[in-house]
Amino acid sequence: MRTPLSYSTALALMWRIFNGLRSSGFPLYFGTRLSSAPFTKCSLRGPEQVHSFRTSSRDTFSFKMAEASLKELVSLEKYLGLKKTNKYSTQGERKVPVLQTKDGQNIVGLVTIACHLVKAAKQEQLLGRTREESAVVQQWLEYRIVQLGAPGAKEEGRSTLRDLNGYLEDKVYFGGDFLSLADILMYYGLHSYMVDLTVQDREKFVNVSRWFSHIQQLPNVQQHLPRVHIMKNRIYTNVH
Repeated sequence: MRTPLSYSTALALMWRIFNGLRSSGFPLYFGTRLSSAPFTKCSLRGPEQVHSFRTSSRDTFSFKMAEASLKELVSLEKYLGLKKTNKYSTQGERKVPVLQTKDGQNIVGLVTIACHLVKAAKQEQLLGRTREESAVVQQWLEYRIVQLGAPGAKEEGRSTLRDLNGYLEDKVYFGGDFLSLADILMYYGLHSYMVDLTVQDREKFVNVSRWFSHIQQLPNVQQHLPRVHIMKNRIYTNVH
């Protein structure tokens, strides 16, 4: 049995992932510092609002991402048990999702809207129970948008899965020992990656596969997405 990663080692690994993104040219915007992040507040600046991608397939990519994001939000509403379906639209060249509230306010961006829905459902524990947990959750929500929501992200899929596999080695959830909004949005974001993997590849990324299988079996999480069948003969051998 492998020795579980310490909290500090896990954080160091997570920061290595983020620094890799930064060195690749992706600007990262963290809403709060670890020492001051209120655990019920989701204060991300919405990276989907500040990125500008110049590719020939940008429009096609934007439409696909917009469609996927809106489906994610509707599925999240159902998971949270919200009775009334919200009114969504998109704005800008990147087709960023927008939620129009009853009082006419526009809430912009997948993560910002998702945090709003969590609070509306009075399930703030999904954003972290402490300041430290809140900071980790927010950083993974940022990762979800910057890394999994960027053009060309699928081409970097194996590298992404390799990093995530290392991070999840001794964790049940991305926040550690508790389910968070980061797990739900990462599940939606990684679904297409897992669908494309062969059985052998899923075994290579054993920790990601274990986490993914666990999340998709939680009540009401899967929603609009087809189930990915993952064999359990080797998947759970590294669980601590």
